[in-house]
This record gives sequence, structure tokens and C-alpha cells, in this order.
Amino acid sequence: MESGDDIASLRAALTAMTARAIAAEANAASARADAINAKADAANAQADAALAKARLTTTAVLIESLKLEIARLRREHFGQTSERGARLIDQLEFQLEDLEADRAEDEIAADAAARKAGRPEIERRLRRHPVKKPFPAHLPRERIVVSAPIACTCCGSQLLAKLGEDITETLEAMPRRYRVIQTVREKFTCRDCEKISQAPAPFHVIARGHVGASLLAMVLYDKYALHQPLNRQSGEFARAGIDLPVSTLADHVGAAALALAPLHALIEAHVFAGERVHGDDTTVPLLAKGKTIVARLWTYVRDDKPFAGPEPPAALYYFSPDREGVHPQAHLAHYHGVLQADAYGGYNALYAHDRVGGPITEAACWAHGRRKFYVLADLAAKARDPRVAISPIALEAVARIDAIFEIEREINGASAETRRAVRQALSKPLVDDLQDWMKQQRERVSGKTPLGKALAYMLKRWRAFARFLDDGRICLTNNAAERALRGVAIGRKSWLFAGSERGGARAAAIYTLIMTAKLNGVDPYAWLADVLASIADHPAQLLCDLLPWNWRPAAAALTQAA
Repeated sequence: MESGDDIASLRAALTAMTARAIAAEANAASARADAINAKADAANAQADAALAKARLTTTAVLIESLKLEIARLRREHFGQTSERGARLIDQLEFQLEDLEADRAEDEIAADAAARKAGRPEIERRLRRHPVKKPFPAHLPRERIVVSAPIACTCCGSQLLAKLGEDITETLEAMPRRYRVIQTVREKFTCRDCEKISQAPAPFHVIARGHVGASLLAMVLYDKYALHQPLNRQSGEFARAGIDLPVSTLADHVGAAALALAPLHALIEAHVFAGERVHGDDTTVPLLAKGKTIVARLWTYVRDDKPFAGPEPPAALYYFSPDREGVHPQAHLAHYHGVLQADAYGGYNALYAHDRVGGPITEAACWAHGRRKFYVLADLAAKARDPRVAISPIALEAVARIDAIFEIEREINGASAETRRAVRQALSKPLVDDLQDWMKQQRERVSGKTPLGKALAYMLKRWRAFARFLDDGRICLTNNAAERALRGVAIGRKSWLFAGSERGGARAAAIYTLIMTAKLNGVDPYAWLADVLASIADHPAQLLCDLLPWNWRPAAAALTQAA
């Protein structure tokens, strides 16, 4: 009996142990399930957080892009803003670039979190991506063929037949590549006379030079269009293992400028043959005896597009060591058309009735006149300083001038006759009312105040301001000349100063060529390279064919000839 009881007790103990083991395994399985669920919940939470961050960044991008668009539309609607407004738009653009980069990072993080959480249904793309445009056909293609599979990835069979191919194009950039062109001229001797015969040496822009036209064009373009001084360019060549010191590059620049001088003369004649030109100037630091002095770069722009003129646009530059009036008077000594410019006193001798050959017709710039009132009516600036009151007279003056600008936008590009007719019908009443209103306000305001000076600035030159009403060729502003000087104003922060007066004159000549090419939609580098390579062999009477508006790239010329 005792033996039977022991066996029963043992069986009961085993049963209890088995039950406890099963319970422990169940608890462990439950714990593992809880851990898996917790991990999944953490992954889902991480995915949700990444998605929320990406959505937040996308929203910020949308807000900034709308702010930028509103700023641009306000500028288009109300006319040219102050320099502060232009800087604000630039700041918004930079901020938008950074936000778009942040959005790309956040989208990639959201994609990775979604894949980790196993949620393919998640909204991974938070914005509509634009359709990819094909790359230009003229770019060279490098074909890389990925090895095809040797067996079916499904059943393993090797009986494969080509069905087609998918091509993925990726735009890649390579650093500047240089090459040395070896021109071989074989020598032959005559067995009869024992003289040596050989083909003539190839043409070089620089006598006995060792650089080609494309490299010369690159040096000119980098120096004057991209504002890279020669010492920086020499460093770039040195990093590529090429020894081109600054002195050598300077020699090349001088020789290239001399070779291009005939084209500069043709552009000069073309600009001053215009019925109306824009004139302006900007400061250029000039090195003089260990310090810099304030020199000037003058520009004269011919642009007939606003009144549908058939002649191509061009920009001409001159350099002077100071801003004396003799310089524009010498530049325009043989010109007798319309000059659109600011109120610089150096131009007054050109408008005099006793000028040799007759006076130049003055056309004042409404943007300059408006700017003086806009500074006094700048609401944003006044809001920062509540102690300064906003001038209601200046505010109304800006509104009245903006109404005239609105009419001008509608007739930009129309013929001169159409522009004159519209101005007589719509703009003239507004201009007459503005003149009467300004005269009334001048009687109420002291002439020594900024507002009184702004009123006097326009009323003194009212005939020049109102001249656009009777001449459809005249523009309302002098912005064409100011745009032509914008690159110089940006570039002088890089090259710091002009080394000499001759260097400034040479820079003005190259600026003339580069800006004229840009105004005509021509790539300045490609044009300079082709012109430098062919100008020596080009007939002098056909030199006009090399001007930017007549020039055709070699590839286009060959295609048309074929």
C-alpha cells in the first residue's frame, strides 16, 4: 500500500511540475508577444513622428514659398521696391532653399521609418514631384550596360530571350578636364631643288602662344562674368597640375582683349546709332599709390524691345578714374538722340541748346523720382520705429505714380505709335493731375524737408519727366542701365579693386562683349571661344557676322549647310 501511495504522489508531483512548466512557457510566450507588440508600437510611433515631422516641414516650405510669391507679386503690382525689399526677397529665397533641403531629409527619414514599421500603406510622398524632363540631346551619353541574368529568376531556366531594355538617365558632373592639342606639320624635302616644304603654322590668338581659344575664353569669362580674379584662377590651374602664373594669365587677357577690340568698336557704333539710349554709372575702387580711390564705370544701353524696335540690344561700358562731367560728355560727343538717365549734373551740358551738333533730348527716370517718396512712405521701416510718423503725402505720391506704372506694364513691347496713343489717352490725365497736386503740396511743405526736396526733384525736371507722353520710344524708367550694372556691383566684392586705369578700360571692353551676348540670349563663353578661334581669318568687311546677334554656333551652321 505504501508503494502505491508513493507512486500516486510522484505522479501528482510530475503533473504539477508539468502544469507549472506549461504555465511558465505560456507566460514567456505572452511576454515575447508583448515585447513584439511594444517594438511594433515603437516602430509605428517612430514612423508617425517622422511622418509628422515631414508634413510639418512640407507645410513650412509651402508657407515660405507663398510668402515669396506674394512678395514677388507685390513687387510686380506696385512697381520697383527699395533695396531693402529686394534683399528681403533674396532672404526668402535662401530660406526656401534651406527648407526644401530639410524637406528632402525628412521625407527620406519618413520612408525609412515606414519600411521599418512594415507599413507600405503609409503616405510616404507628401508632395507632388514634378515630371522629370529629358536631358538636352546635345549632352554626350555614356552607355553603361548592366550584366543580364543568365537564368530565369523564377524557375531557373536558361532559355532567355531579350524582350527590351529600360534606360535610366542620370546627370553627372565632372571637374574641368584639360587636354593638349598636338598639331603635327610634316616636313617634306624636294629631291630636285632640296627645298623643304611644310604647311603653315596654325593660328594662335597670342603670338607664339601655347593656349587655345577655348582656354582664353574661359579665363575671360571667369574673370569678368563670374568675377574670379586671376590669382584664384591660377590656383585652380595649379591644383590641376598646370603651371599658369598670374603674370602669364594677365598677358593672355591683354592679348585677347586686343584681338577683340574690333568687335567692341562695332558694338560701340551700334549703341550710339540708337534713337534712345539708357545711361548710368557705378563706383569701382581703383588702386592708386597704396590705397584705393573711387573710380567710375559708365554704361550706355540700347534696348529697343520696349517699343518693338527691330534692332538687337547691346550694352557699352566705359571706365574713368572719377565722376567728372567731362567723361559722359566725351562718351556722347557725337550722339544726338534721347538719353534716359538720372539727374546727374554732368549730363546737363549735353542738354544745352548751344551744344555743338544740337542738344541731346533728356528723359528722366520715374523710378528715381518715386524712390524718394517711397523711402518716406515705407510702412515696414516706419513700423520698426514708432517715433517716426508715416508721411501721408509721400504715401499718396507713391500711389499716384504706381497708377502710371500700371498703364506702362500693359503697353510694354507695343509699337511706339501705340504706346504714344495709350499714354495720351490714359497716362496724360494722371500726369497732369499729379503735377497740379505736387504744386499744391509744395506750398504746404518746407523745401528743406526730405518731402520738400522730393517734390522739388520732380517739379524742377517736370518737362523731362513728362516727355514720355509725347514719345513712344521713351521708357518710364532707366532700369535697363541699372540692370546692366548689377553684375559689376556684385562682382566688385570679389575682385575688390581695379589695378590700373588701363585695367579698368580693358574690363569695360570685356564687360561690353559679355553683357551684349547675354542681352541677345547667347552663351558668352561659347561665343568668345568661337570668335577668338576665327577672328584672325575672318574678312574685315564681314566682321559684323561675328557680333552676338549675327553669330551662329558652329554646330548650327553645319546643320543649316547640310
